[in-house]
Amino acid sequence: MGYSLFDYVEYPSLIRGGHNAYKVHVGDTEVHDEKATVDFLVCLNEDTFTKHKSKLSPESVIVFDANEFSIEESYEKVSVPFKQILSESKGQTVMKNTIALGAILATLGTDLVLLNKMIEEQFAKKGGEIIEFNKRFAELGFNHVVQNHSDKIKKILKPLSTETTLVISGNEAFSLGAVIADCRVYVAYPMTPSSTVLTTLAAWQEKNGMIVRHAEDEISVINTAIGSSFAGVRSAVGTSGGGFALMAESVSFAGVTETPMVIFIAQRPGPATGMPTWTEQGDLLFSVHSGHGEFPKIVMAAGDIEEMITLTTEAFDLADIYQLPVIMLSDMLLSESHKTITKKFIDDHILKYRVDRGKIVNRPSEQPYLRYRLTADGISEKLTPGLKGFFYQANSYEHSENGHTIEDAQSRIEQVEKRDRKLKKYLSTNFQSPKIYGNLETAKVVLVSWGTNKGCILHAQKKLQEKNIDTAYMHFTHLYPLSEERIRPLFLQNKRYVLVENNFTAQFGKLLRQETGVDIKEKILRFDGRPITAEEIVKKI
Repeated sequence: MGYSLFDYVEYPSLIRGGHNAYKVHVGDTEVHDEKATVDFLVCLNEDTFTKHKSKLSPESVIVFDANEFSIEESYEKVSVPFKQILSESKGQTVMKNTIALGAILATLGTDLVLLNKMIEEQFAKKGGEIIEFNKRFAELGFNHVVQNHSDKIKKILKPLSTETTLVISGNEAFSLGAVIADCRVYVAYPMTPSSTVLTTLAAWQEKNGMIVRHAEDEISVINTAIGSSFAGVRSAVGTSGGGFALMAESVSFAGVTETPMVIFIAQRPGPATGMPTWTEQGDLLFSVHSGHGEFPKIVMAAGDIEEMITLTTEAFDLADIYQLPVIMLSDMLLSESHKTITKKFIDDHILKYRVDRGKIVNRPSEQPYLRYRLTADGISEKLTPGLKGFFYQANSYEHSENGHTIEDAQSRIEQVEKRDRKLKKYLSTNFQSPKIYGNLETAKVVLVSWGTNKGCILHAQKKLQEKNIDTAYMHFTHLYPLSEERIRPLFLQNKRYVLVENNFTAQFGKLLRQETGVDIKEKILRFDGRPITAEEIVKKI
């Protein structure tokens, strides 16, 4: 229909039960985050009304069953007898959702054609009987509103555009980016909120020629991926903070063997088990300092669906070019939320993207092969094991240029400095400065952040502009290492800089100070497992 959509799901860490909320923000211009207030609330039970009552306004429309509970306040009330409809039509309790879908779409002013099309698409793999069953109950909810609450129908949803759009999650976007980048092996042990990358790629693996493995634990996961990369194919792993903790030793192994790989971390609140189904940006510094010893790595984070696709393909290239681990950070908010994206954006990226495997030996040579040859940029040629006439060792020990174990001081110094030169090359060649939204010269307030705070900050900028407050937003995607030479000049005098992060200790602020000397004093931090909202930012600015 041409609308922009963003959704976010809240659910407890329970096998069954608990309160689940599905929040949808729809707009005729682009939307990036959840809306602080609720215009339409569907209550399948009284608990839903009680928990979300504080976000309602007198104009809010409430769809509920007046036979189950009463609402005294003067909202726009649309009573739908869920229990009665189920009883009369011999439906199961789970069909409440389908009845409610029909009721809310009727209230929004859509027609049965759209409703039936949605059901056909959703249940296409379930067969005709299930499709017709759901259509029947959705129509019962739809018709009840049309026949009994015609005065409440808003006539809001009207077709705006015929452009093809998709609604995908952050995890699906990472999966798509991995396929575009020609990743051939993905290994994971399920851990919320990264798990749907595993199920998504497993469903696609035959079509895309990818090996997708559910390993027995996280140690097996990362070592399988390292072995796959050593054998010559692109590989990736997915996990959350707790699973990554188990992988840390092998991150160091990838560092010393200079083995490229992509590590996808969907963050959630810790420590330990923490709050498995909520969101936080608490693993940035852990990622930067993961693995014992000193060795190069790159850490990146996407702010939305589009960036997740493009940065994922870039991550695979950077891993190959610099022969090191690249960590892609997400969080519950980005991984499990959905957003509209145009098919054209995906098609255009596929057309312009070219795989870059870096320096590779692909033919015999009379020169001796030195896997860890000392080079000006620190990057040595790598090869796929089995190429005739070539031999080298790769193990967890410090080594000479040919991979043999060493313990002498000079070789150690040479290899440490060699590996470090790769980051210097990265900073001068591939590092991306933060993207600036707004005018940095004229803005009185400059918001600085990373990752999925992008959505709420862009929303906040619009609200602040309405209050005649000129702002700029510095959005970082390439988080480590940072270029002092390119970042310090962005921080001008006589500006109010505000750091926005979804954690307790302002981790990116610490990293920014460590890497560039820039120290931002004013901070907006949230660490209760919920996303930062635009309204929070506006209030504090």
